[in-house]
Amino acid sequence: MSASYTSDSVLFVEATVWSPDKQQRIIQGEVFVETRAHSAWGGAVTAWMYLPIKRNQVWQQLTDYPRWVQYFPDVTRSEILQRGEVKRLYQAAQKAFLFFTAQVEIYLNVVEEIGQRIQFKLEKGTFHDFTANVELQDFGSGTLLKYAVQATPTIPVPSILIQQAMNLELPANMRKMRQVLMLGQ
Repeated sequence: MSASYTSDSVLFVEATVWSPDKQQRIIQGEVFVETRAHSAWGGAVTAWMYLPIKRNQVWQQLTDYPRWVQYFPDVTRSEILQRGEVKRLYQAAQKAFLFFTAQVEIYLNVVEEIGQRIQFKLEKGTFHDFTANVELQDFGSGTLLKYAVQATPTIPVPSILIQQAMNLELPANMRKMRQVLMLGQ
């Protein structure tokens, strides 16, 4: 469970204190990213961004899963296969590397904690493992979005290369997500 709150203009996120300067930078549009190894061939990344939109409006758009193709340029398909308490989602993506293009498919179980958290867990697909979490919290006059993912692809790619790709691409993807969310409000 993560604990996040504001107190005397200092934001506490999961026992990490964000200085007023860092808070100002995120409000101005900076995306913060932390990467780490996850298995020999996998990677994990956590990103935070501020959205000048109320949390309920962000939630409404994020849970429209077919729209995820607009948020992440590499995602070519996103469809809900089953609705209910636990949703089933199918996503396909395509990523061009130097000498080849990787295509991935993933079936996910999705659990929503209304207005606060979305958990994605691998059912099957072209990953050995995959989990992702989206968390929302009120921040200033908008919303702080945290996106954490860890994955190990079936294609053997050294962990350091996956981490570098995540670190380079995720901020741009998050900015694209923010742009689409702001247009949809």
